[in-house]
Amino acid sequence: MGTEPPAQANSLFVTSLERGFAVLEAVGNERRDVGVTEIAAKTGLDKSAAQRFAFTLHALGYLEKNPTTRRFRLSRRVLGLAHAYLRTDPLVELATPYLADLRQSCQKRVDLSLLDGFDIVYVVRLQSQREAFGATVIGRRIPAFCSSGGRAMLSLLPKEEARALVDRSPRKPLTPHTITDVEAVMAQIARAGRDGFAVCIQEALMGEIVVAAPVVDMQGRPRGAVHIAMALADHDENEVRAKFAPMAVAAARLISGGGY
Repeated sequence: MGTEPPAQANSLFVTSLERGFAVLEAVGNERRDVGVTEIAAKTGLDKSAAQRFAFTLHALGYLEKNPTTRRFRLSRRVLGLAHAYLRTDPLVELATPYLADLRQSCQKRVDLSLLDGFDIVYVVRLQSQREAFGATVIGRRIPAFCSSGGRAMLSLLPKEEARALVDRSPRKPLTPHTITDVEAVMAQIARAGRDGFAVCIQEALMGEIVVAAPVVDMQGRPRGAVHIAMALADHDENEVRAKFAPMAVAAARLISGGGY
């Protein structure tokens, strides 16, 4: 079977639009204002092209520009795209009331993640206590190979497909506890397949232990994962597996049974 040609080779592909989104992502990936020279360096564009794309995105309302420094950041208009996605995604709508009930039951942070390429992305996050801001924002991405939700979802894929994703992932450790060895990660995925859930301890965030169970569609393919996250100082792995894992599994089954 031949390999499908890249989308960029198709005559319908608009390269200038790709470059515009590259500029938007280059600005969005930073937690500070970004100048044209840095945008050019991050995107591979020359400075003149980077300036034109940034000017256009600013004129369209997707970038804000500091009048003093002339540096850019994302604008509030970008939130409209996120809102449109969240209010039209059927899984988000179906899962939210079950997640609210789960948070009430477990009194811990509850999340819903989706698999997106090599990452999981959080689309629902329900806090139960004061936590680090960056760890609780919708849209946060974590590599699937080192997240409980990612491993839970990968455990339901054919082994070759899961391994290919792990192999191709840039396995950069997020903490000193992140497992990056392919065989060790695959062993964790296999355990998740046997258990029906995955547990990660301080692999994405220091001091945090997370259990996640997969949400499946009508064909049994993984479409998301329900997470319960808590402080490792308050709960050890045995307690998480015995007490909180069944809660995550039950919620994931209810969501899956909703016919998504």
